[in-house]
Amino acid sequence: MVMEYINKEKLINSILYFTKKVNFPGKTKICKLLFYLDFTHFKETGKSVTGLEYYAWEMGPVPKSLFYKISGDIISEEFQPYIEVIKRGRLHEICSKKKADLSVFSKREKRILEEVAEIYKYAKAEEMTEISHLKEKPWYVTLKSKGEKKIDYMLALDDTVESINKEEATVRQKFIQETHEMLDNART
Repeated sequence: MVMEYINKEKLINSILYFTKKVNFPGKTKICKLLFYLDFTHFKETGKSVTGLEYYAWEMGPVPKSLFYKISGDIISEEFQPYIEVIKRGRLHEICSKKKADLSVFSKREKRILEEVAEIYKYAKAEEMTEISHLKEKPWYVTLKSKGEKKIDYMLALDDTVESINKEEATVRQKFIQETHEMLDNART
């Protein structure tokens, strides 16, 4: 079974960046922004930025491991030094307590962060839901073929110029998995 290997530093700084760069940064919108960041980066390089695994839930792609850590008014201890939730009407807005450290990102990761933030700056979560639910996209394909299961990053690949090929993505994913397993074995 493939385990989720989250790059906590990049995850936190992605959240901090998005909370400052977009309007309406509620939990749902932040989760969707992270999905677009990770799947766009995977499409170009064969690896995600944060390492999150996304699941095809009825309302859209959800990084389960993060979703429950930033639910409602509750923020898990590991995120409390960085973000807080402020209730503004019906929106539970995620607000940053610190400035994002962009030095943790590669040039490509920064470019994608900026592009995703710019594209969805004024969008509400409901509008983003419509986009993520388009036919033939990773969420839709997963939900229709497997149900509420993990979305395979390989579904991000297509025939566009920006996309790497499936063979290269598979090789990179295998290398990443083997590296993480080697590090896990070295720790035990």
